[in-house]
Amino acid sequence: MRIRRFIPLLVLLATALPAAGETLLLELHGPIDRFQAVYVQRAVERAQREEVAHLVVEIDTFGGRVDSALQIASSLGSATVPTAAWVASRPEGTSVSWSAGALIALATNRIYMSPGTSIGAAAPVIQAPGAESTAADEKTVSAIRGQIAALAERNGHSTVIARAMVDPSLEAHLVSVDGEERIVDRDELGSLHRRAEAGDIQLEELRTISEEGALLTLTAGEMDSLGISAGSPSNVNELAELLGVEVGTISRITPETTDRIVAVLTGSGFTSLLILIGIVAIFTEVSSPGFGLPGAVAVAAFATLFAGNMLLGRVGSLEIILFMVGIVLLVFEILVIPGFGIAGISGLAAISASLILALQEFIIPEYSWQWEVAGRNVLVVFGSIALSMVVLAVFAMVIPSRPFFARLSLGTTQDAAQGFTAQSPTVAVTLAGRRGLVRSDLRPAGSVELDDGDVIAAESEGDYVERGTAVTVIRADGNRVVVRRS
Repeated sequence: MRIRRFIPLLVLLATALPAAGETLLLELHGPIDRFQAVYVQRAVERAQREEVAHLVVEIDTFGGRVDSALQIASSLGSATVPTAAWVASRPEGTSVSWSAGALIALATNRIYMSPGTSIGAAAPVIQAPGAESTAADEKTVSAIRGQIAALAERNGHSTVIARAMVDPSLEAHLVSVDGEERIVDRDELGSLHRRAEAGDIQLEELRTISEEGALLTLTAGEMDSLGISAGSPSNVNELAELLGVEVGTISRITPETTDRIVAVLTGSGFTSLLILIGIVAIFTEVSSPGFGLPGAVAVAAFATLFAGNMLLGRVGSLEIILFMVGIVLLVFEILVIPGFGIAGISGLAAISASLILALQEFIIPEYSWQWEVAGRNVLVVFGSIALSMVVLAVFAMVIPSRPFFARLSLGTTQDAAQGFTAQSPTVAVTLAGRRGLVRSDLRPAGSVELDDGDVIAAESEGDYVERGTAVTVIRADGNRVVVRRS
């Protein structure tokens, strides 16, 4: 009984003491892209591996790629350690968490905002190359709206505020229901009015947070007054106090060299270069006997491409199988089947499909932003393949005339008019006029046994000559011997 009396005191002391363990402060500054996605994913893995007390994401961004933002939100949402977002005010920064930044912030358990910062304007837009950005279609807006609402609901944030940041057609209102403040949308406000008119509740409209036709963006003060943010720390010391940790236990994480390397390897420019080198090396390798330097270069180029995107979670068994099938079909076409037909076209199609899929997380595009990503990937892959064909054509014309490459190709021809022949002139003269018997039917080619017992390959002038027929050699050109009935 005496022990039970101390339980409330022990609980109070436990909550008053700073949290044990390390706190990781992850910098997320600048445009949200694939590099940032890899960087955050690695940080989340480290936080879970070390079982840290908190993982705080310091956000300072205007936004970026939708797919990268969703990947970051998914990583943070699935983290097994407490997460928080801190929209920080930095002298060299923008002091905002807009667009993709808002999506990422709502994926964390708590949101902190420094005074003078803002968050919101998360409507997805489509940015076509060389054109101004345009609003995404309703299907995409609906998908992002649902996703951001799910993230907010999971972490205890207002789903109405989250949806209003994505969809300008939504309204957000602050009301008091029986003395309790609540954030509602237009439909819920109408329902509350009906209940108030029936006398079920006491309703008071306090203010309109967001009107229809305008994307919602909130300042740090507004987020605090609405009870969405957990505090407004101006610096790391104040953040540590709100988290209940010692400042010395906070470790700042910045992008590492490995993250930058992955970003370079998966960038569009380097990806195009790898595809160009790989395709040229493959065609060079299959056109020469054995396995040499071009084959090794091709393996290295495509292995680098797939390995980099595998770290982003884009490459699976489907992409690898498609690529291998494409290579087999291409080699079969070049080495076995004359010309370039169905096998060759199918091989290039399979290789192209595998490369495109390796550059994206989805297989079939569904939303407008996915179509945008897929279109960009198609342009990168097919543009690189077309450029590789041009490079191969240039090589075919340039290499024979370059001294360095002269040993790789036959620079001269052995023309029969200049006296070059498979047999010496003496042998050709000796054969002319000799007689013999057809040893195997000439259809029109076969074998003839000469009168001295020598057996030679010969052919008739075009007609069929049966076995045992007497013939005479009338012409010997190189390795071609022509006979006629005697």
